[in-house]
Amino acid sequence: MREAAFLRQNADRWKKFEQLLAARKGADPDQLADLFVQLTDDLSYARTNYPASKTTQYLNSLASKVHQAIYRNKRERKSAIFEFWKQGLPLTMFRARRELFYSLVVFTLAMVIGGFSASRDDTFVRMILGDGYVNMTIENIEKGDPMAVYKDSGEVGMFATITFNNIRVSFLAFVAGLFFSFGTAMVLVYNGVMLGAFQYFFYQKGVLVQSLLTVWIHGTLEISAIVIAGAAGFTLGNSFLFPKTYSRAVSFKHGAKQGMKIVIGLVPIFIAAGFLESFVTRHTEMPLLLSLTIIGGSLAFVIYYFLIYPQQLSKRLLDDRYTDY
Repeated sequence: MREAAFLRQNADRWKKFEQLLAARKGADPDQLADLFVQLTDDLSYARTNYPASKTTQYLNSLASKVHQAIYRNKRERKSAIFEFWKQGLPLTMFRARRELFYSLVVFTLAMVIGGFSASRDDTFVRMILGDGYVNMTIENIEKGDPMAVYKDSGEVGMFATITFNNIRVSFLAFVAGLFFSFGTAMVLVYNGVMLGAFQYFFYQKGVLVQSLLTVWIHGTLEISAIVIAGAAGFTLGNSFLFPKTYSRAVSFKHGAKQGMKIVIGLVPIFIAAGFLESFVTRHTEMPLLLSLTIIGGSLAFVIYYFLIYPQQLSKRLLDDRYTDY
């Protein structure tokens, strides 16, 4: 192909490439990657057929710009993800510390109510947990393996089902905040009452300690994440109820953004909880020290990352600001 024909055939596409590169923030890294492949093909053809031409020089320059844009965007994306976990989510948790406290109080009270109700009404546990689950667990207790329910399903299928359900609950707790925070409170109450009745049931059957050492291997992360998701829901609902000096629309938009950050940040926590429940909890014969180590390590992580570190980070940034001033 003559060089003039090669130019006519591809000039419009190269021009579009330049326009895409000019819109740096709007450039999709995947689209840039496709662009780079096409350009390298054109450059290879030009080098073979027109090695000393201006067309080859132009394509070489354009390919270099695309290459730089791809790797710059990748670095920015990695940096943004790192900054989200290092500062974005912790600072959001610091701003939502009051909502987190409300969520913990509601959930704890609901758990106490669930346990108290189960102690006063023999039918309450069956009403909350269902006859099928209660009968199966009683049968397992009689067989000497109260936690056998965690061994009934395959690990991979169980992991997928549990993780999806936990993430669904967290998003439900968040979205329910649209109902003026009342919906979030109801999600927390339901889960808290269920947990309280669940634990009292095992206490009633004389296997509370065994249930605690087994269930809380995954439950420490799972229950903590549900409470934190409740904070996201309260953040959403309260932003509309109590806009302060902002208009309700602006306050609600800000609350939705902050709440969504929290919920997204909980996804890895639920994945970890699902993994523990599916692959680890089933080993009910594990040594006491190992069980306590997993539970204690999970609790320490939640307390530090979601409570202590946000305060430390906020204080450090504030001190830096005053120092700079």
